[in-house]
Amino acid sequence: MDFSLPELTQRMVAVVRDFMRQEVYPLEADFLNTSFRDMLPVLAEKRAKVKAMGLWCPQIPEQYGGQGLSLLEFASIGEELGRSPLGHYLFNCQAPDAGNMEILIQYGSEAQKERYLKPLVQGEIRSCFSMTEPAYPGSNPVWMGTTAIKDNEDYLLNGDKWFSTGADGAAFSIVMALTNPEADSPYLKASMIIVPCATPGFKLVRNTSVMGDPGSDYASHGEIQLNNCRVPQSNRLGPEGSGFVIAQERLGPGRIHHCVRWLGICERAFDLMCTWAASRSIAPDKPLSTRQIVQAWIAESRAEINAARLLVLNTAWKIDQEGSYAARDEISLIKFFVAGVLQRVLDRAIQVHGGMGMTDNLPLAYWYRHERATRIYDGPDEVHKISVARHILREYE
Repeated sequence: MDFSLPELTQRMVAVVRDFMRQEVYPLEADFLNTSFRDMLPVLAEKRAKVKAMGLWCPQIPEQYGGQGLSLLEFASIGEELGRSPLGHYLFNCQAPDAGNMEILIQYGSEAQKERYLKPLVQGEIRSCFSMTEPAYPGSNPVWMGTTAIKDNEDYLLNGDKWFSTGADGAAFSIVMALTNPEADSPYLKASMIIVPCATPGFKLVRNTSVMGDPGSDYASHGEIQLNNCRVPQSNRLGPEGSGFVIAQERLGPGRIHHCVRWLGICERAFDLMCTWAASRSIAPDKPLSTRQIVQAWIAESRAEINAARLLVLNTAWKIDQEGSYAARDEISLIKFFVAGVLQRVLDRAIQVHGGMGMTDNLPLAYWYRHERATRIYDGPDEVHKISVARHILREYE
């Protein structure tokens, strides 16, 4: 296993780190306390700078307008971007757009790439992904009620979706719907279909309020209704009935993207925790850092972050070398392990900050609200643990 980075990528990481500290961190106070829409002009300026620096879409192949980094190379960039809630957006590699770009690159027709992928990569539009439904458990991706019935050359879509991340302000959604409900295998019943959000019958009902945050066009979890929503069959991605396969291929690299972002959050929370502990006095000449319990939290956090990073790099390396299927156990391991590390590091950082940690003067409370979901989305911790355990036990049976 070789986790070393090419010299060019190392220089990119250094440039990104400086850009984040000088250009992005200063924006966080406004982001945490004002409307995202009010920030769009300044964010557009920062995105233009990223493009001019040659760092736009680092995870996308060069032929489609990105920098062409492998998963292992992107891991270091993604971690730096994850240190701020704005990082991935400014570099156009935020969820769910990043995953949708990958789907369109692999499965999109030339017409689909021209109409949807090109403006998405250029940052002219945003998208959403609609798979989870309120009436069905999101942990079972082969069980859903949304249907896409053929009508001449079109599909008529009907159903309800929720937690469609980024739906507010999206130009299109990639919708998972049943196209072959009578198929013998449950894994061949659904397809992925591109649905422009302006299509009659496509309705954004609301942004689901999460942990007291109603969401915005930056970080929303939309509830969507599809009522006789008509789109051409040419909007289908890949062969009919391949929705589950595409979803699994999307989720493998997608979990790397999530985990490196979580590592970035951990590192930023760790920096804030240590800085506060060293500078906050609890008595004359007695900084908080002199307390042994705080020292223990710092040591535990450092060990857990380092371990999580090595696990993620190993998984990214294996996917690059052998593909997502060969790394399926490693993907499950990082999903629940890094999510757990994130929860613990954030909790310790908030505890060390005391009342300050609960305020929106720092990004800690924002992350605490939004990142509790890490142990649920893309498969709950429990599902991943059971899956890995079953694969391990087969070798002993």
